Amino acid sequence: MSAAQNATAASPTRLILAVVVFNLIVYLDIGLPMAVIPVVVHRVLHFNTVLAGFAVSLQYFATFASRASAGNRIDTGGPKPVVLGGLLICVISGLLLFASSLLQASAVLALLVMMASRIALGWSESWTSTAVIVWNIRRVGAMHTAQAISWNGICSYGGIALGATIGEVLSHAPGLWGGLTLIGLLSAVMPMAGWFLARRYQGIAPIPNPAPPMPFLSVFRRVLQHGSALACGSVGFGAISSCLALYFAAYRWDGAAQALFVFGIVFVVVRFVFSRQIGRMGGASVAIVSLIVESLGLLILALFPTPEAATMGAAVVGAGFSLVFPALGVLAVDRAGPENRGAALGAFSVFLDLAIGISGPLLGMIIHFSGYAALFLFSAAVTLIGAGLSAMLRLSARKRG
Repeated sequence: MSAAQNATAASPTRLILAVVVFNLIVYLDIGLPMAVIPVVVHRVLHFNTVLAGFAVSLQYFATFASRASAGNRIDTGGPKPVVLGGLLICVISGLLLFASSLLQASAVLALLVMMASRIALGWSESWTSTAVIVWNIRRVGAMHTAQAISWNGICSYGGIALGATIGEVLSHAPGLWGGLTLIGLLSAVMPMAGWFLARRYQGIAPIPNPAPPMPFLSVFRRVLQHGSALACGSVGFGAISSCLALYFAAYRWDGAAQALFVFGIVFVVVRFVFSRQIGRMGGASVAIVSLIVESLGLLILALFPTPEAATMGAAVVGAGFSLVFPALGVLAVDRAGPENRGAALGAFSVFLDLAIGISGPLLGMIIHFSGYAALFLFSAAVTLIGAGLSAMLRLSARKRG
């Protein structure tokens, strides 16, 4: 399918959906073990909560480390090769996760192989997600940037929600098929199918740029203000992704995967229904409201230790976090010009990666020394700082205007 044919034959939404499916596949892979890995590390392999949180968040350190390469490859070679590479790395991650499930007789070896799987998954997430967004922006035009980013997020967190629910069911399979075994196999099969499909798509050439590519650090500085606000909001998501399953397990509650599912569904619904408010109200204003709502969800988790309140709190966090990335991202991706859009998106996304990567072990330490209420209170405070940073962005924009 050529870009010219696509531009005349389909609506922007249909064009976006045709490519964003590859992002959905990767995020299904991210969701499948999300509620299972911390429990396996803590209760099966008998490591502490710090390592259990780190095993989840290690993925985001790998995503951070590979963002620069993703952006540069997209800007110089086009997005399709980067999507294909990301899907193949996702296959490797699934195979490593399967291998770790067979090595649990040696806890250290199983943990090391699992961590290798997490590193590969983070690399895959970085390459695939960034390339899919740029591919879609090029297919539908820069005027639909918010729509391309929003659909990417719908598939991302919808994939996490659906994957976590499926993974929880698969983890209870009988015998050797339980735990991470079936999850690892499915995590390898899905991206391989996506790779064969992506090969049939016609790629899009990079935008010609006679000047040398902008250094990544220069792009990073241009999106620093927006990324800092995103990082604060991402700590709340880190508390949900790394620690919610441990929270349920600590109180011996059922329903951790269902709470993650509710988080993802609310995230998707809010982004689907309210994403147009970014263009109407402005990205900074939407970010302020979103981060305040996210902090309220974290306060519910801190103050009401029941499974019902935990699920409600996760839903409110999902509603708040839903629009943070596109609201701030629309402002950030224009900071480096269209020829450096991949680098700008990669640099902006680094803040999310760092925040979630650091929050896993940090929040695990807070749990270890102060408990879960302190964990959620701390996350709420950091999220409110993000709302303050967004208010400063809005004030700066008004002064420039």
